[in-house]
Amino acid sequence: MGDTGNREARLEARGLVRRFPGGAGIHGTDLDVAAGEIHALVGLNGAGKTTLLRSLLGMLRLDAGRVRLLGHDLAEAPPEAWAGVGQLVEQPFAYRELDVLASLAAAARLRGVRRGDVPAVVARGVAALGLDGLEHRRVGQLSLGNRQRLGLAAALQHRPRLVVLDEPSNALDPAGVLLLRAELLALAADGAGVLVSSHHLDEVARVADRITVVNAGRVVGELDPAGADLERAFFARVHADDLERSRT
Repeated sequence: MGDTGNREARLEARGLVRRFPGGAGIHGTDLDVAAGEIHALVGLNGAGKTTLLRSLLGMLRLDAGRVRLLGHDLAEAPPEAWAGVGQLVEQPFAYRELDVLASLAAAARLRGVRRGDVPAVVARGVAALGLDGLEHRRVGQLSLGNRQRLGLAAALQHRPRLVVLDEPSNALDPAGVLLLRAELLALAADGAGVLVSSHHLDEVARVADRITVVNAGRVVGELDPAGADLERAFFARVHADDLERSRT
């Protein structure tokens, strides 16, 4: 972790709006992720974190706003730009009928890895997320935690320049959390921009350069990763926003 003030932007979002019936969605959100930065999003369930991540990746159509991904407007990003993205939002990438190695190989090819480079990339994914000994296990036979490890390996094994992960530590045991933490720090040290949503404040504080608070579909402030009692600061920020919105 370190100073990201003068680093190239890996992701830029301005004025993002996506409305759902009943008022849910995201409302005028701005966000940046710099090269070499781990930027964490935190918020209560239903705050809009997943909607925001899906919108940033083009998985949801925006009502308004603009996203630039690795220097390209989202709608015009070429295949080589998307090949530089690693994402895990909602369901891990995996084919239940394939084994771990075949599933990782498919993920590598879909992300533009040359055929001759696939074995080395897959080996890196297996080692980084602790999948040793499971290489020939069918995905459908994996535990929930190992399926999450596989999804993370598929997202990260090709050393993406932009990483977007939604609650990546879900279902992981402590050893898996440590492996994930090490991999994210290594990717950021290599210049990747990392955007990760989580409700585990203590965990993201260990790796994040910035922590942004999301509430009711809007960015409502930031927390200092090195600050004391992050949980109290987080709930105070959310409560203050709830009070402000109740008065309007």
